[in-house]
Amino acid sequence: MGVSGSGKTTVARGIALTTGLLFAEADDFHSQANVDKMRSGSPLSDDDRWPWLNDLALWMAERAAEGQSTVIACSALRRAYRDVLAGGPPSIDFVHLRGTAQLIRRRISIRAGHYMPASLLGSQIDTLEPLEPDEPGVVLDVDAPAHELIARAVREVTAPKDHLA
Repeated sequence: MGVSGSGKTTVARGIALTTGLLFAEADDFHSQANVDKMRSGSPLSDDDRWPWLNDLALWMAERAAEGQSTVIACSALRRAYRDVLAGGPPSIDFVHLRGTAQLIRRRISIRAGHYMPASLLGSQIDTLEPLEPDEPGVVLDVDAPAHELIARAVREVTAPKDHLA
């Protein structure tokens, strides 16, 4: 979890490769209307997000019912959003990728092929609610190299390693 440009996809894919978990990119679950809205520079509202979050929770629950644990690259910016996600699989852990606005903005500015413009970073930072003490997971600073973040995430998450999210 984290704001756009924090390295969610890179780290989540690395976790999936390291652990053998099934990977999904939460951005792929957005409706075309949500993608168009973000592409135009407008932030999503909660009403835009609820169906998307419910679809992600359902996808994780369905995979869990099939015996497959998952890892998803998802912003999950607010506690309420994480609560929806946590309602899907039997257990969940969050890996919060945290970085300075300056570092993240620089990453977004050099990234190609993504519909999320750098102009929306401020709204994501404003929306972000850090993990609370009762939420399962770990907070990692993204100034470390990706391979270190992946290793720490796999090592430090409190739930069994086959239940990362």
